[in-house]
Amino acid sequence: MIENKVAYITGGTKGVGYGIAKILLENGISVAFSGRKKEDVEKVEKELKQYSTNVLGLISDVKNLNNESNAVKSIIEKFGRLDFVIANAGLGIFKPVDELSSEEWNEMIETNLTGVFHTLKASVEELKKTEGYYITISSLAGANFFENGAGYNASKFGVVGFTQAAMIDLRKYNIKSTVIMPGSVATHFNGNVPSEKDAWKIQPEDMGSLVLDILKMNPRVLPSKIEFRATKPKS
Repeated sequence: MIENKVAYITGGTKGVGYGIAKILLENGISVAFSGRKKEDVEKVEKELKQYSTNVLGLISDVKNLNNESNAVKSIIEKFGRLDFVIANAGLGIFKPVDELSSEEWNEMIETNLTGVFHTLKASVEELKKTEGYYITISSLAGANFFENGAGYNASKFGVVGFTQAAMIDLRKYNIKSTVIMPGSVATHFNGNVPSEKDAWKIQPEDMGSLVLDILKMNPRVLPSKIEFRATKPKS
């Protein structure tokens, strides 16, 4: 049963995080989500309340462990428990490696990779109590390298390795861990503005439905790594 459980989604103010939050709220799960900007968090919290009033917006930058620890404390204060953690926050900067600055490299590594560690570090003791679920959102770029992707590839390959190793560390506590590796998703990622031209792509609500299906699986099974593609990529 997933009703009356509590989920925390990082990077939940738009795109994949928003899509996951919407689907979980519609299916009886209380949702806390985070973003870096107060105005975005407040706006999205108001929007999400049309699906359920059991929603909490939090201001947190995953690059900062104290931010994530405070976010988890706020979740426990409001809901009393934490069952599902979806580490989704991420960004991409795409340049040839010889043009990529150290600041851009660090921004991706600290957000995409160190961020998923901070989110788990802040929440793991609560997940032990509930025998919960930890899900990271990586990318097919975590398995397939490409031109101008050195920094992004490094961060997403790292997320895959981190989550798989964490899965082995945590399963003795009956905590389950899954890394999802989506292909093209219709979001605002990398400056894109979603429109009809993105209809062929994975939609944010598709990601939400996948997360919901994972959470509803029998506890005896664990889909530890999932590659998730559009059925028919645009040529």
